[in-house]
Amino acid sequence: MKINWGTGVVLAFVGFIGFIMYFVINMSTNNKYDHDLVTEDYYKQELNLQDNINKEKNSKTLKQDIVYKKTDRGILLIFPENFDEKKITGKVFLYRPSNKQFDFETAISLSNHNLLIPETSLLGGRWNIIVDWNYNDTPYRFTKQIIY
Repeated sequence: MKINWGTGVVLAFVGFIGFIMYFVINMSTNNKYDHDLVTEDYYKQELNLQDNINKEKNSKTLKQDIVYKKTDRGILLIFPENFDEKKITGKVFLYRPSNKQFDFETAISLSNHNLLIPETSLLGGRWNIIVDWNYNDTPYRFTKQIIY
C-alpha cells in the first residue's frame, strides 16, 4: 500500500494531537503533578500587604530579631530575650509550597523565650515560616524560608 503526501500530513497531525492529548490527560489526572494555589484568599492577603510591610519594618528596628535553629527535636524559634515573654502574643504559620495539606498554624506559647515546632509536624523539604507577633501593642513579623 502506498501512502500519498496528504495521508502522511493527516497521520502526522493525528499523531501530534494524540501526543499532546496524552500529556494533557496525564498531567491533569496524575496526583504526582498536583499543584495548589499559593493561597486560597490571595486578594484578601494583598489588601494586608502594607500592614505586613510595616510589621517587617518594626522587626528590623529590634536589637535582636527572632532566630531559628534546626534541632533533632524540630525547629526552635528563639524570641528576643530583652522582651518579657508573657507579653508576647501571636501566631506561627508554617506553609508548605508543594502541598497545602501540610500547612498548619499554631499560637505562640513560649517557654524561656523559645518556641519548639516538633519534628513530628514537619516533613522533609521546603517550608515557609511566618511569625506574626505583638509585644506591647506593637506588631512584628518574621518570615523565613527553610529546608528541613
